[in-house]
Amino acid sequence: MISVNRRTSTRAWLAVACLLTVWAVARPLAAQRAWRSSVTPVVYFRTLDGAWGGARYRLSSAIGFGERPEPDAGSLLLEAGASTQGSYRGVVDAHLPALWAGWRLRLTLSATRDNRYAFYGLGNDTPYSADSVTADAPYFYRASRTRSSARLTLQRRVVGPLRLLAGASIGRTRFRDLPGPGVFARDSTFVPFTDKTVRAGLVLDTRDNEFATHSGVILEALYATGSGYTRTTGSARVFIHPITRLVFAARLAGEDLGGTAPLAPQLEMESSELPFGAVGGYRSLRGYYGGRFVGPGKLLGGIEVRYAPVWVPSAAEVMLVGFYDAGRVFGPGESFQLTTRGLHHGVGTEVAVRIQRNTLFVAGVAKGRDGVLAVFGTQWSY
Repeated sequence: MISVNRRTSTRAWLAVACLLTVWAVARPLAAQRAWRSSVTPVVYFRTLDGAWGGARYRLSSAIGFGERPEPDAGSLLLEAGASTQGSYRGVVDAHLPALWAGWRLRLTLSATRDNRYAFYGLGNDTPYSADSVTADAPYFYRASRTRSSARLTLQRRVVGPLRLLAGASIGRTRFRDLPGPGVFARDSTFVPFTDKTVRAGLVLDTRDNEFATHSGVILEALYATGSGYTRTTGSARVFIHPITRLVFAARLAGEDLGGTAPLAPQLEMESSELPFGAVGGYRSLRGYYGGRFVGPGKLLGGIEVRYAPVWVPSAAEVMLVGFYDAGRVFGPGESFQLTTRGLHHGVGTEVAVRIQRNTLFVAGVAKGRDGVLAVFGTQWSY
C-alpha cells in the first residue's frame, strides 16, 4: 500500500507541475509575434533496448535577424516514445533562453524507464566478460531503472558573458532486477530514492552558437545539495575555429559528491542546463555503455577535430569528426583528483549533419576497452 501511495503522489505532483509549465509558457508565447510548431516522428534503434517509436511536438520562436548565440528565443518541447524492450520516455521541456533580456529559464518534466539499463557494479575497475552473458543469464549486466523528475533552472546575466545560476529539482528513482542472475541482483541493496536538490553556480559563456559551437569557451562552477549529499562540479569546454571549415573542441570536467550519495545521483553529472549520464555513454565516454563506471567522483576529458566538407553558413553543415575521450570514477573513500592514472579511453569517428540553427544528427562508431559500439546523438557530445 505504501508503494502505491508513493507512485500516486509522484504522478500527482508531475501532473500539477505539467499544468504549471504549460500555463507559465503560454503567457509569453501569446505575446510573441511569430511562433512555429512542428510534429515529427521519432524512430531509432538502440543496442540495449531495441527499436524505438514515438513523436515529438516542438513550438519555438526564432531569434530574429540579428545573430545571437541562443538557438531560439524560446521553445516548448513535448516528446513521448517507447521501445520494444519495455523502455519508455515522456518529456515536457520549456526552454526560454532569450525571451527576457538578461534572463534564462528552463523547466523540464520527465518520466522515463530504462528497462535494459547497463550496470556493471561500483568503482573504477569493474570487470566485463562477454562470457557472463548466457542463455541462463541474458541480463547479467542489465537492470531496470524508472525515474520521474521536475527540474527548474534560472540564470541571470551579471556582466558581459558571466551568468549567475540558481535551480531546484525533485525526482524519484527506482531500480528493479531483471530475470536471471546478474551484477545488479548481487548488489541488490539499492532502494527507491526520492531526491530533493537545490543548486547554485557561475557560468562564463562566450560561445558563438550554443547549439552548434564553432568558437568560444564555456566555464561552469556549480554546487548542489541533495538528500543526504552534496555535489561540486567544475567544467571547461573550449572551441577553436582556425579556418572556415575546421573546428577543434576540448573538454575537461570533474565532479565530487560528498556525504552519503545513493546510486541514483552517482549515475549523472551536473551541468548548467540538464544533467547527463556519466561515466560512459555518448555524453561522457564514448565507446562504453552508459553507467559503465559508477562512483561519487568523476573525471572527464576529451578532444574533437571537426572538418566540414559541406559548409553553408546558417543553412547546413556536414562535418567529419574524429574524437578521443577519457574518463574515470573515484569510488567511496577515494579523493577526487586531477590525474592520468586509471583513465579509461575511447576513440572513434562520426558524421554530423546540421540543418539550420537547431537541428543536428550525429552518428558514428567508438572503440573502448569492451569493444566497438555505435554512437548516435541529436546534439554534440559536449
